[in-house]
Amino acid sequence: MEDIKFPTEMVELPSKGLIYPKDHPLRSGKVEMKYMTAKEEDILTNQNLIEKGIVLERLLEALTMKKFDVKDMSTGDKNAIFMGARILGYGAEYKFEYDGEEIVMDLSTIEPKPFDTSLPDEDGYINFTLPKSQLDIKFKILTESDENKIKNEIKSLSKFKGNSGGEVTTRLKYQIVSVSDNSDKSEIKSFIENNLLAQDSRALRKYIKEISPDVDLAYTLDSGKEISIPISLNFFWPDL
Repeated sequence: MEDIKFPTEMVELPSKGLIYPKDHPLRSGKVEMKYMTAKEEDILTNQNLIEKGIVLERLLEALTMKKFDVKDMSTGDKNAIFMGARILGYGAEYKFEYDGEEIVMDLSTIEPKPFDTSLPDEDGYINFTLPKSQLDIKFKILTESDENKIKNEIKSLSKFKGNSGGEVTTRLKYQIVSVSDNSDKSEIKSFIENNLLAQDSRALRKYIKEISPDVDLAYTLDSGKEISIPISLNFFWPDL
């Protein structure tokens, strides 16, 4: 039998690829995905992958044909890929339960959040002036790889220093790439630990949350309450 060429679709990233370095495979702002097959359904039911918590990562690797490391994606862009994978695999209708109520929605109506494409520079970094100290900084949008490193570092801090703190400063150490044009990591670390004012830290974190590219996963119930659309294993296999 001749090799079958699977149909593919292009999925646009909420970031337009602008948050990645110039030579990054995702810089084009689009990802080619193949349609889900029974082989990918085998991945979804692999108990070993489920127990390790990497089943969705393996699914995306298969659907994007391993053209890049999915851990190098931002959370927002990854959400867009998840959405594309679900629609290509099982259609746009999605049912989920919330507080005992069955919700039925059309995933094709979900749009990316507005993203100002003029914000990232050629390296994918974004400028911000700290409102209190008036210092200029540059920061990057974190990837899954960054998030994993942050999680492990916080876990180590908790284990060896006997506390569960450090999340704010640890996250900022990975996110801030320069302070007043100084990109020395040790000096950035010292600034965050000793000189970053609480007002500036809060303003920066709020700004990052506001401008980070993502898909709009907000859903308003009939009661008027707004919730976030859940993305779990059942998201990819409605009958699982």
